[in-house]
Amino acid sequence: MKHAESRIGKAVFARLLKGEDLLEAVTQAATESKIHAGFFFLIGTLKSAKLGFYQDGKYLPIEMQQDLEIVSCLGNISIKEGKAFPHAHLAVSDEAGRVSGGHAMPGCIIGATAELVMVEAQGLKMTRQLDKTTNLSLLAFFESAKKSGKRR
Repeated sequence: MKHAESRIGKAVFARLLKGEDLLEAVTQAATESKIHAGFFFLIGTLKSAKLGFYQDGKYLPIEMQQDLEIVSCLGNISIKEGKAFPHAHLAVSDEAGRVSGGHAMPGCIIGATAELVMVEAQGLKMTRQLDKTTNLSLLAFFESAKKSGKRR
């Protein structure tokens, strides 16, 4: 196991708008708020969802073209290829309350609205690096400012 520690920094609250792509909106909020490491949660609705199920080095798509309630969306923020990168898992329910879930993929389109809360991991640098064994971009931790003796 690899790990790093940080203090909690700022909290950012945002409302995502109808028609926005969930991951693009979270990326934009993280970029504008200068959050390079942290976590987030989100509630709201989708008009369509694209989820992924990881198997044998790739994500198998699960697509839902209907109104959905976001039961839970949890994720983290890191840096990938020099840009803010949200990694999230999403559980959604249909009108009958049936729940589906998986890895949030581009193509999750906001319905009426969504509410985002992001929390910064202050003084921590996290990036993603391709792991050839799994074919996934996995977290790579760098020393926190606390451990390296640097002050922010």
